[in-house]
Amino acid sequence: MAELKTDISTLKSEEMILNMGPQHPSMHGVLRLELLTDGEIVKDCVPHIGYLHRCFEKHAEKLSYGQIIPFADRMDYLTSMNNDHVFVMGVERMLGIDKEIPKRVEYIRVLVCELNRIASHLVAIGTYGMDIGAWTPFFWCFRDREHIMNMFEWASGARLLYNYIWVGGLFFDIPVGFEDRCKEFVDYFRPKIDELDTILTENSIFVNRTANVGVLPLNVAINYGCSGPMLRGSGLKWDLRRVDNYSVYPELDFDIPAGKGIAGTTGDCWDRYWVRVQEMRESLKIIEQCVERLQKDLKRSPDFDPRAKMPKKCIPKAQDFYIRGEIPKGELGYYFIADGKTEIPFRCKARSASFSNLSVLPELAKGVMISDLIAILGSIDIVLGEVDR
Repeated sequence: MAELKTDISTLKSEEMILNMGPQHPSMHGVLRLELLTDGEIVKDCVPHIGYLHRCFEKHAEKLSYGQIIPFADRMDYLTSMNNDHVFVMGVERMLGIDKEIPKRVEYIRVLVCELNRIASHLVAIGTYGMDIGAWTPFFWCFRDREHIMNMFEWASGARLLYNYIWVGGLFFDIPVGFEDRCKEFVDYFRPKIDELDTILTENSIFVNRTANVGVLPLNVAINYGCSGPMLRGSGLKWDLRRVDNYSVYPELDFDIPAGKGIAGTTGDCWDRYWVRVQEMRESLKIIEQCVERLQKDLKRSPDFDPRAKMPKKCIPKAQDFYIRGEIPKGELGYYFIADGKTEIPFRCKARSASFSNLSVLPELAKGVMISDLIAILGSIDIVLGEVDR
């Protein structure tokens, strides 16, 4: 674990080493920031992690591929559908059955993943507004997220950790009427995003607290391995749904929002927030297209079995394999080492988006006010379960 490279005996009279967290209300989890401050100015910042170690990779050494899925749920527990989708795609490609997955299954997977993307961004935006001092958006975002939670509970029986996407298929087909409920949500939520724009995006206090704060230059974002809204907020249209064209995303029409420096400097906190708002609009477009396909070309059939392509045993050939996908926070990757003999992977390494995005915080924190450090941390949108794994 890194430490501040400062000898206490050499501290100047105005300097102080300050611990922020792991119980600080603006930490977004059990993160501890060790700060070297000069009055209200942060001179150095070192994140300390490991307070929420999930033991994911150790669990994966003892469980079969299908049994690992509930643990993938629990890394970034706000994006369980997305975590499972990427994991399952990797196992299916190792098994060589990725081309056999029914289209209806693929469209349902994308549908629930985009709903989960909106739910995750709502938490990010709502809590971020609260960090800055705006309470109303927090209540609005969690109110709207509740509709998605209710739909997921209807489909999977769970509100947070779903275990819904399985190797070769799904836990169950979506309930009758689920598509209509999705259309109702799209019609309901689209004007709500406009309301959010009015109360937060264009709010002068919010703009003053986020514009030109925590500017992340594009070259620094790339060098630190940042991804997702962190990278796109710095102006690069890099989205694995388009770059890798996995699942049925090549068949769908949607844009990739990127920061433009509308309110301040490209790559600042406001741009990262703005990208998430625009991504929710794009997810609504994807949901509409998925629902249309599911209701017209891929209609529900009494004979349809979402588990039909599920292998009785998941024993891939001996290989090393890396799969990646675009979850709401950025690139999530799984590196598998399969021995070709058992259903248990020899190694399953997770590459988490939150971990890489958090690593750039010391660069962004130098020379800022302590209050701005809270704004910068909130704009990164981390979940410590994924950082610590």
